Amino acid sequence: MDEKKIVTDSGIEINTVYDKSVPVPEAPGQFPFTRGIQPDMYRGKLWTMRQYAGFSTAEASNQRYHYLLSQGTTGLSVAFDLPTQIGYDSDHELSDGEVGKAGVAIDSIKDMEILFQGISLEGITTSMTINSTASILLAFYIALAKKQGADLKKISGTIQNDLLKEYAARGTYIYPPKPSMRIITDIFEYCSKEVPKWNTISISGYHIREAGATAAQELAFTLANGKAYVKAAQEKGLDIDVFGKRLSFFFNAHNNLFQEAAKFRAARRMWAGIMKELGAKDPRAMMLRFHTQTGGSTLTAQQPLNNVVRVTLQALSAVLGGTQSLHTNGYDEALSLPTEEAARIALRTQQIIAHESGAVDTVDPLAGSYFVEAMTSEMEQKAWEYIHKIDAMGGAVAAVESGYMQQEISRASYDYQRSIESGERIIVGVNKYGVEEPPFDKLFTVDDSIRQVQMEKIRQLKDERDPAKAAACIKRVEETAAEGGNLMPVIIDAVEHYATLGEISDAMRRVFGEYR
Repeated sequence: MDEKKIVTDSGIEINTVYDKSVPVPEAPGQFPFTRGIQPDMYRGKLWTMRQYAGFSTAEASNQRYHYLLSQGTTGLSVAFDLPTQIGYDSDHELSDGEVGKAGVAIDSIKDMEILFQGISLEGITTSMTINSTASILLAFYIALAKKQGADLKKISGTIQNDLLKEYAARGTYIYPPKPSMRIITDIFEYCSKEVPKWNTISISGYHIREAGATAAQELAFTLANGKAYVKAAQEKGLDIDVFGKRLSFFFNAHNNLFQEAAKFRAARRMWAGIMKELGAKDPRAMMLRFHTQTGGSTLTAQQPLNNVVRVTLQALSAVLGGTQSLHTNGYDEALSLPTEEAARIALRTQQIIAHESGAVDTVDPLAGSYFVEAMTSEMEQKAWEYIHKIDAMGGAVAAVESGYMQQEISRASYDYQRSIESGERIIVGVNKYGVEEPPFDKLFTVDDSIRQVQMEKIRQLKDERDPAKAAACIKRVEETAAEGGNLMPVIIDAVEHYATLGEISDAMRRVFGEYR
């Protein structure tokens, strides 16, 4: 009788049994860090429980942040609305219908002040999921820290600042790839001197996976993008052992518990080798530090409470894989922004894993498993095959410009959807075990009147600011973009003189153009 063949989405065939002795990798905290970047991992310090939140106005989001902090969140993670992400103020005609919907609307430093009202920037780490306008949002944050009297050498957090994956998978780009790479390395250079504890990029596989990539593609394309950023920084004359310590990564966690844990272990091993090959000598510059978010695309609108189980499995895979911080999705996010109840259950999922599961009691508890060690090596091999192809094309920028990454992701996405529709892949409650259920009515909604609120704030800001000073600052941004100096100091100066996000973005649009 033919034995049933089981293959993961990455094309890795799963044996019926694994009984071949596999050498256990190096000790945790030692190169190439397969088993974790710290010798004691969670026995020393738990991961940061960083719940992603942002909606409506800065006032509304500030209330949610205070709620999450009161419930035990240990780091903030800010979601921005689409106009903020692509450099339009709330009063721009293209912002109509989108203000405050996918995240919080931030038009000026005034909004940033409200967003963090009652929160000390020196006392919290903040992650901002922002890319094309990362330089401006970071400038708002730095300007606010200065207003609070914070020591810039002590403030810490992360900006995503990863444009290559935007071209490949997500689409919130503004400028063409080359000027985008220039802005990214300007941020590296500025922060290494002025804000040394800030993670200047979160090289993101999350959105690559959300677009339909396999686990192996997520791993390969993310590390290939990372290589491109490192090389761009080196070409600018930056020291890999300095900026390398401030690079971070952002991965997705899906439902295949063992594949996902193996992916995280393989990622550390591969990145350590890549950084060593590129010239890093400090072990801390070779360590892959990463944030994980559970898989938004795995959540189902049907039987939404089943998503609590999915999120638990995904979060557990991230913990078993050695993540440094984690966001768990709300069970209702296939339908709307998470309600307060769903956000609380998502956070409690992390806390139960941390305090009740035993998963944190020993470092890398899956090490030495015949299956997991074999899967780690298989994931690594699949990812290297992609990276070698990308290197042969001239690197990640060339692979994006040629459409190679986009085509591979599209093909994988099609194959995945076809397997669901054929019934080959079972999604519980969707193509099997369905039930008649009443409409889910606990939806969180954002009112369209938010745009009027934001437009009034912008009008008031422009009435109260010194127009000549604001105009001069915006002009300096445009001149610096054209002349080639570091953009960060002039952007910070502009936001401190109440220039808006849209005005600063437009100054750079006039020089760099827009990517089509």
